[in-house]
Amino acid sequence: MSGRIVYHRLGGFSLDDVGASEGNKLWCRGGFPRSFLARTDGDSMEWRRFWTMLAHYHGQTWNSSEFARSFGVADTTVRHYLDLLTSALVIRQLQPRHANIGKRQVKAPKVYIIDSGLLHGLLNLPRQTDIEGHPKAGASWEGFVIEQIAIHLRAEPEECFFWATHTGAELDLLVVRGSERRGFEITRTSSPRMTPSMRSALEDLHLALLDVIHAGDRTFDLAPRIRAVGLSRLLDDIHPL
Repeated sequence: MSGRIVYHRLGGFSLDDVGASEGNKLWCRGGFPRSFLARTDGDSMEWRRFWTMLAHYHGQTWNSSEFARSFGVADTTVRHYLDLLTSALVIRQLQPRHANIGKRQVKAPKVYIIDSGLLHGLLNLPRQTDIEGHPKAGASWEGFVIEQIAIHLRAEPEECFFWATHTGAELDLLVVRGSERRGFEITRTSSPRMTPSMRSALEDLHLALLDVIHAGDRTFDLAPRIRAVGLSRLLDDIHPL
C-alpha cells in the first residue's frame, strides 16, 4: 500500500550472530563487521579511529554544561550533536525511569557508545589486557552487556531505561513493555553478591525478577526474585519478551 514505510534497526554483530564462545572477541572489537573480522587486533584497531567526542563520557549521566565548556560551544549545540549521533545509531541515550516514590531521582540520560570496539579504539585499547587495566573497563562492559540484552530481547530504545536515586540506589537497565518490567544489574566480576541497591530496585520498581549479568559462566539464585546469570548463559537463560 502506498504511503507506508517501515524502519528496521540494522546494527552490528551480536552474540546471537557469532555465538557465546566469541563473547570476549565481540566485547573487545565490537560488532562492526570489518572490526570483528579483521585478521589481527592491530588491523581491527586501525579501522576504529572515529568519533572521539564521547569516549570519556561513556556510561556517565549526560551533563550538557560540562560537555559544552569542554568544547567551547553552547549547551544546545552539544545536545544537537548528541541527538545526531543517537539518530545515526552511534550513541545510545539510556533515559531515566522515574518510580512513584519519595526519593530524588536522576533525570538526565546516560550516554553510551553503542559499539564497544569503537569505544576501545577511541580510548586506544587494542587488546583485552589493555581494556581490563583501564578505568573505563567497567563502563565498557556495562554498555556492551546492555546492547546484548536489548538485542536479545528485541527491545526498542524507548523501552529501555536506567534508574538511579540521589541516595545511591540504582539499576543499570530496566526494560519495560506493557505491564512487564525486566530489571538487569551488570557487573564485571564472576562472583556477584547481593547489594542493598538491588533490593531497593526490586521493591521500588515492582520487579518480578532482577537478573545480575556477570562475567562468569553460571546461573544461580542470589535471593528470592534475584538471580545471577553468566554472560555465556544469557542467550539460554534470559527469555525473550
